[in-house]
Amino acid sequence: MQFRSLAGAEQSRQKLEATLSSPDLKGSTLIVLPEATQCQVAESGPSIAAEPEPLDGPFVSLLQHHAARLEATLVAGMFEEVAGALPFNTTVAVNGDGVLGAYRKTHLYDALGARESRDVQPGPLSAANTLTFEVDAFTVGVQTCFDLRFPEVSRLLVDAGSDVLVIGAAWYDGPSKVEQWRTLSAARAIESTAYVVAAAQPSPRFSGTSRILDPRGVLLAEASRHDEGIVTSSLEPQLVARVRAEMPLLALRRLGLTAEI
Repeated sequence: MQFRSLAGAEQSRQKLEATLSSPDLKGSTLIVLPEATQCQVAESGPSIAAEPEPLDGPFVSLLQHHAARLEATLVAGMFEEVAGALPFNTTVAVNGDGVLGAYRKTHLYDALGARESRDVQPGPLSAANTLTFEVDAFTVGVQTCFDLRFPEVSRLLVDAGSDVLVIGAAWYDGPSKVEQWRTLSAARAIESTAYVVAAAQPSPRFSGTSRILDPRGVLLAEASRHDEGIVTSSLEPQLVARVRAEMPLLALRRLGLTAEI
């Protein structure tokens, strides 16, 4: 889902409430929202995460309510409160039974003049910060925005059993940024032989172009750069199995190789 959050957490919740009430979501079993759905990244000021919340706060409660009503799993980005420290940029997954898990963004966007590490802390480099969960016949693995530029993140999730890679993003707009987003998301699908479900915030600040790709890198659905909205596609576990049999990249890896010059 392509969603533009608002500057205040309460205003964003009100908008999200209306968005999740859309009849177009009926029948969906996995609903993915962008990074920072809970509260917009500030354009200026002392912090990009001015209103962090705990995982048992009103934002996650709203997600769980709609997950139960829709009988679906919801994935969305938030700023997670940490007592006495900078917040985490967190992606949380919930269903009607509660929180399935949370992933704290590992790679912070300190590039092209931005410095995310000024305002949030990176997630821990441990197996405990790897989020995978089951939906229907799939194992879903979660990463966030800038992580997309690091293929080892997707590989870690695939090694943990993932055949669907979920990416929530607030991918800043700029020269070639949409092209890079498209190329990188397709590359992660192809090299992982996994579906990619990438939900982004739209322009003017961000690049939009939320998309769903199959395990061959074939585009199944894509949003515009500018508009909010819902993109949908059916995912087929048989296709993952077939692609991995025909193109057994995961089985053929030789990770112990060293170069001789």
